[in-house]
Amino acid sequence: MDTAADPRTGQSPPGPCDPPHNAPAEQGCAAAPGSVLDGPISHAISRVARLHRITAGKLLRDLDLYPGQEFLMAHLWDSGAVRQSELIKSVGLDPSTVTKMLQRLEQAGHVRRRQDPSDRRASLVEATESSCALLHQVRDAWTQLERRSLAGLDEEECAELARLLSHVERNLCTEASGAGEAGGCTLT
Repeated sequence: MDTAADPRTGQSPPGPCDPPHNAPAEQGCAAAPGSVLDGPISHAISRVARLHRITAGKLLRDLDLYPGQEFLMAHLWDSGAVRQSELIKSVGLDPSTVTKMLQRLEQAGHVRRRQDPSDRRASLVEATESSCALLHQVRDAWTQLERRSLAGLDEEECAELARLLSHVERNLCTEASGAGEAGGCTLT
């Protein structure tokens, strides 16, 4: 396949994943704005990620959580008490974001901070006993989110979607690692 740019227009021919520029919008979905026609897959990923986060936010709001706090809690439930600095590295978020999340979670009674006995300058963060009930509620919320997100897909399509998304994630983690921004790139 010839991938050279058209000398008249300077444009490259469409790639194997590129829909024609004049493709109609899918039933019920708005057509991509002209500014994203050269990145329709990226635009689709962006739209889906936004809608996924909105839906997750609605489910988590019922638990008095903000999106992202469930990942922080999951890390604490899995690992036990950790230094705040280690927690920041493991979740790959800005330190001020994690600090704000921890303050809210502490006020809600889900986490507690205490001085690290081996280093008085550091603080340990851990999930409270009372947050164990929250663990089951978060799991239920993510089960609902998964069900809503994948409605209408069969088992084979779900497996293929997971495979493709893992491949895209590997590509982006490699890109982020090269830019020195690999925080949060823990491939599964």
